Amino acid sequence: MSKSTSSLPLFPTTVAGSLPKPAWLAEPEKLWGAWKASGDELRQLKEDAALLWLKIEEDAGIDIVTEGEQFRIHFVHGFMEQLGGIDWLKKTKMGIRDNRYVVDVPTVTGPITRKGSVHSHDVRFARAHTKKKLKFTLPGPMTICDTIADAHYGKRADMAMAFAQALNQEARELEALGVDVIQFDEPAFNVFMKDVKEWGVAALEVAAAGLKCTTAVHICYGYGIEANTKWKETLGSQWRQYEEIFPALNASKIQQVSLECQGSKVPISLIEHLKDKTILVGAIDVATKSIETPEAVAAVMREAMKHADKERLQCCTNCGLAPLPRSIAVAKLQALGAGATLLRKTV
Repeated sequence: MSKSTSSLPLFPTTVAGSLPKPAWLAEPEKLWGAWKASGDELRQLKEDAALLWLKIEEDAGIDIVTEGEQFRIHFVHGFMEQLGGIDWLKKTKMGIRDNRYVVDVPTVTGPITRKGSVHSHDVRFARAHTKKKLKFTLPGPMTICDTIADAHYGKRADMAMAFAQALNQEARELEALGVDVIQFDEPAFNVFMKDVKEWGVAALEVAAAGLKCTTAVHICYGYGIEANTKWKETLGSQWRQYEEIFPALNASKIQQVSLECQGSKVPISLIEHLKDKTILVGAIDVATKSIETPEAVAAVMREAMKHADKERLQCCTNCGLAPLPRSIAVAKLQALGAGATLLRKTV
């Protein structure tokens, strides 16, 4: 399948990844809600949901669309479930995000292998139903390692490289099916800053090796989990963690960096450290049900323009919209599209 050949306007719009699952597909307004069907019925409902969101995005003026992660419950487990070397019955208690919260996680007990395609059906379906540029999201190697226990490799860096190789195999296949942008989600990047510089960026580059499509990394402070919200309350008036890792990201081969700006305490001036990257400016706050105005979206972008060339800026959401009510998410997408349109008329 061929990729989209449509050209992008100034300040192209896109989303960080996930969109709410319709109530008939999974538990609504829940980050990782359980499916409401199984087998062939579930497959059909997933396709219906993906088709719904592709249409909503197009109508809202989103230039680079996603299928909204309608085919998976969890942004990390959705990929890991199809890999070899993981014992899903062997649960290990593990502190996530540097012990911010503790959960029972599956355990790596042997070499990580990709048994076959994981998301090819999802991409084929989405590519066949939109002429827009298509983004697909995959979990980043470091964030995978912060979501699963290791009883085989001994070093997180070694396990990350194994996952990176599996991700690269998947990404190359998805690119061949017509994906225009492959984005790796790395929320763990603002927690393990030393590791990011020592091996995290290197693992990310292995995951993206050889890709000819656009490559992106999404980093964030975490949304939809109470432990993340409480942690952010301790960070003070400015969130400057990115300042330490942006130079390493700027030196990487990854082409785009996605981060939150609207309603967060991340100083937009930090994007000056990303002088060689396209920046996906989060202009939609996913932590509130309040709907941004187009003027508010445009204002965030204008602030970003003080620190980066306008040609390198895209209008994006802070993170995934999955936990929000569907009507709120739709309205926020409409605000994003309208904000970009407004901005284009005034610059």
